[in-house]
Amino acid sequence: MLQLIVDWFIYGVLRFPAQSKLAGVINFFFYDSIKIILLLFVLITGIGFLRTFLPQQKIKQWLNKSKGFGNLFAALFGAATPFCSCSSIPIFFSFIEAQIPLGIAFSFLITSPIINEYLVVLLFGFFGWKITLAYVISGVIIGVVSGIILGHMRLERYIVQDMITPDVDIFNKKIKYQGFKDRLVFGVNEALSIIRKLWIWVLVGVGIGALIHNYIPQEAVQKIIGKAGLFSVPIVTLVGVPLYGSCAAILPMAIVLFQKGFPLGTALAFMMAVSALSLPEAIMLRRVMKLKLIAIFFGITALGIIITGYLFNLLQKILV
Repeated sequence: MLQLIVDWFIYGVLRFPAQSKLAGVINFFFYDSIKIILLLFVLITGIGFLRTFLPQQKIKQWLNKSKGFGNLFAALFGAATPFCSCSSIPIFFSFIEAQIPLGIAFSFLITSPIINEYLVVLLFGFFGWKITLAYVISGVIIGVVSGIILGHMRLERYIVQDMITPDVDIFNKKIKYQGFKDRLVFGVNEALSIIRKLWIWVLVGVGIGALIHNYIPQEAVQKIIGKAGLFSVPIVTLVGVPLYGSCAAILPMAIVLFQKGFPLGTALAFMMAVSALSLPEAIMLRRVMKLKLIAIFFGITALGIIITGYLFNLLQKILV
């Protein structure tokens, strides 16, 4: 229905020629922007409503469990939080302030921007349940394994304790919800708050995706991929690290790259790298970490993304 309305507006009201590349860009932009923002609102409202039933005081106890369970709980909690890499940092600071083990805190910091509720629904809408499920599982594994590795490296000496100034204390909030309406209002307000922060990134991402989709010939993209060959996954990962954007902004670009011939794992590795690692994030982390720890964190996370990208490429025929 939405596509029919957009087609009517572009070709009927604005009277663009059907073969016009500019019309294709505008069509792609309007359809995907509206679709993504509507999906974001519905999903975040629903997840926000469900999160009001979560016992916040018990989160700290779960996160302190040993033998990898703490890392798993932290990664799952990160997957349930609708934050980009920079928005996750205040909660990461709170973990450090609460003396939660560093490796467990890293599991949250890594997983939170890679997986979140609005990304899951967008992946499901564009790629289907098999790729979405595989992506979620791989994102949790990256967070858990990377966190365990970082935890065993005994890197606490690289934390600058006197620079920790947490902005969010998620453990001391005591909010009482009176009933269904209060919980639903919380979900709606959270959705509106997040969309206000994301909408510009959505429009920019969809706009770039629309230009790539309509103006970059498939043959040229395939030629570039052919030259990259076996190294396409690490190359797109390294390219994605200096960039910054939310998953909602990057996903449309990853979809277009996949449609233009990029292997599935290569496109998803690019999205993971942009989401989980960014220069603004590194600058914020410098408040509490020495540069060596930031470099180790980025390196291990990037390696996990590269391995996952290659794995997705190997399993592409099964997943697609």
